Amino acid sequence: MESNLSRILNMNRHQLSGQLYKYTNVMKGWQYRWFTVDAQAGLLSYYLCEPTNDDSNPNIVGNAPRGQVHLAGAVICPSDEDSKTFTVNCASGDMMKLRAGDARARQEWVDGLRAIVESHSNTTASLAPRDQLAAHDAFGAARQQMQQCELSNAALARAIENLTSPLSPTDPDLLMLKALSAANTHCLLQCLGLLQRHNELADARLEPTF
Repeated sequence: MESNLSRILNMNRHQLSGQLYKYTNVMKGWQYRWFTVDAQAGLLSYYLCEPTNDDSNPNIVGNAPRGQVHLAGAVICPSDEDSKTFTVNCASGDMMKLRAGDARARQEWVDGLRAIVESHSNTTASLAPRDQLAAHDAFGAARQQMQQCELSNAALARAIENLTSPLSPTDPDLLMLKALSAANTHCLLQCLGLLQRHNELADARLEPTF
């Protein structure tokens, strides 16, 4: 039977490369980047590029990627900011904040990246000893819970924004609730990333050397 990863790669190969906005703290804003995914290696890479009207024909600047991250153990979450933004929270603790062209494109990226994350997490688990398997299972369950947490946070934000009289979306208490929910969700994602990174380092120290 065809795997989930193979099915997504075969049906939606074009969705795993394309132009996305990437938020950068250096320039304090959004910048266009061309993103590609190496499904076999589990790598998400991005390149400097100039915006074009043809998503399949990017004007890439240079040949080397500007940066890349490993997707194994990552958490891919839609943002509650809008219908286009999502985050890639890596096991290393790094985080990418990305924005697609529309809601449909965001969902395609989220589904495709999650499939690759799941595939590589399962592959890693199949090669690990029993104690490492237990850790991978625990992190897998935690990632699922965090995805549900992210969805609940987005639902809360939408509910507040859609309030009508006598309640107001700009009520100070409701704005505080919305901000606290978003901050707590982000903090939990960061903590999960740090725990995964710590576990990876511990596994590396236990691996035999030849």
